[in-house]
Amino acid sequence: MSIVADSQLGPLTAVLEDVGPMVVAFSGGADSALLAWAATSVLGPELVLCTTAVSPSLPAQGVADCRSLATEWGLRYREVATTEMDEPAYVRNDERRCYHCKASLLDALAPLAESESATVVLGVNVDDLSDHRPGQQAAIERGARFPLVEAGFTKRQVRALSRRLGLRTWDKPAAACLASRLPMGTPVTVQRLAAVEQAEAALRSLGFSQLRVRHHGEVARVELEAPELEVALAKRAAVVEAVRSAGYRFVALDLEGFRSGSLNPSSATSGSTGGVTP
Repeated sequence: MSIVADSQLGPLTAVLEDVGPMVVAFSGGADSALLAWAATSVLGPELVLCTTAVSPSLPAQGVADCRSLATEWGLRYREVATTEMDEPAYVRNDERRCYHCKASLLDALAPLAESESATVVLGVNVDDLSDHRPGQQAAIERGARFPLVEAGFTKRQVRALSRRLGLRTWDKPAAACLASRLPMGTPVTVQRLAAVEQAEAALRSLGFSQLRVRHHGEVARVELEAPELEVALAKRAAVVEAVRSAGYRFVALDLEGFRSGSLNPSSATSGSTGGVTP
């Protein structure tokens, strides 16, 4: 990886130099990908360790993509196991679930940061600050920093810069942990996460990209981008089969389309039902 001109990274360069040695929480999404790439470009891989948290809440394809990007971009890369599933407060899945998840991540990264004499950094952008994300509080409490926020980057700016830099993650669909597909109050289990992951993977194999499978017991509520709703109806039988193969009995197509965070506490769609498996 070659060092890029400061003019391309703009204010982010100064922030990264101010942070110094860092451990990047690397999920492979557009935000963390830009952060990992830029940090490694500016500081060099010897000062930047990119880490992916491996747990049932991260799809296997997500881990595979992180590995691929690390190899492609010459990142110094490591995977760490997180234990949020052992935390009753996380499994309970209340409004603080994200807090407990991020706390688990930061606790797992702390020994690495200490051994590297580094600061943990997360790919949070300015737009994220207005969303319901209590995990940010857990990160701040543990001394993490958000370089993209400090540099004033919105999501649109993250994508625009990534595109100019030639990063293939520039238009990567927005992602979130699989637990976000479960309504508040529905306990998080490995079986439910696996059902969501399988259903979403099956739908992607049909050509859908930006999507969510919201878990409502025996019902899977499928959110797709508005232009893809008609495509889903045209492929109705295949869509039903894809989702039912994950164990759901009923398949509902949400006519409001894809909405990031539609199960957040402020959403009228939030509700609590059982699971596909006990």
